Amino acid sequence: MIDESSPVVFTIDGSAAHITLNRPAKRNALNDAMVTGVKKGLLRARSEEAVRVVVITGAGQDFCAGADLEALRKISEASVSENVEDVRSLMELFELIRQVPVPVVAAVRGRALAGGCGLASACDLVVATSSARFGYPEVKIGFVPAMVLAILKRNVSEKRAFELLTRGVEISAEEAKQVGLVNQVFSDETFDDELNSYVGVFEKVSKSAVALTKTLLHQTDGMAFTEALETGVDVNVIARMTEDCQKGIARFTRKG
Repeated sequence: MIDESSPVVFTIDGSAAHITLNRPAKRNALNDAMVTGVKKGLLRARSEEAVRVVVITGAGQDFCAGADLEALRKISEASVSENVEDVRSLMELFELIRQVPVPVVAAVRGRALAGGCGLASACDLVVATSSARFGYPEVKIGFVPAMVLAILKRNVSEKRAFELLTRGVEISAEEAKQVGLVNQVFSDETFDDELNSYVGVFEKVSKSAVALTKTLLHQTDGMAFTEALETGVDVNVIARMTEDCQKGIARFTRKG
């Protein structure tokens, strides 16, 4: 039974796990309970064999407007050790998104700002409505989105990352797509259908091949060219030995 009062709602629809940020009255602003809830949802999705993709979305009009006022007060009053503990919890969430073997897709309606934009950036894929807005306004209150910088530099150019993080302005979904922050932009009217079609593709491809590709993509980050090729050799051999590949080759050769 789904607890609609929970700050995060987890559901499974076919091969897609849905993690919904569920504080619409607060524009789904992040707090400790929500970060914990998303992590639990990701762990649950990882344990479900039938799940081929995870979709993170927000209830109501916005995806996520960053940290809520109470969380900001907590930051300003916390000790160094308390702030370290709080920041590491968010770091664990970003790491977990990478560790989940299936694609994690941010489905953005409305605004994705500050930590909400960071959460979207941390996902493997981002799709958005044409009216969606993205931004990192932290500098306006003297804050630095330090962990997000590590993610953003892997999504966009260094100059774009610096511009987005230091000017603190919002950009449209189309501009976010142009700079590499968003994969696809769908119209507001057809967004749900387009999203279902987009994530439905992962039901038709090899789960093990996607998992190996995701792992390899992150594993080779920062490697020298030859080292990355050597790592690719290892993964190529592993892929050839998987059941999915063996069956896929058998089907392909029968067609021939």
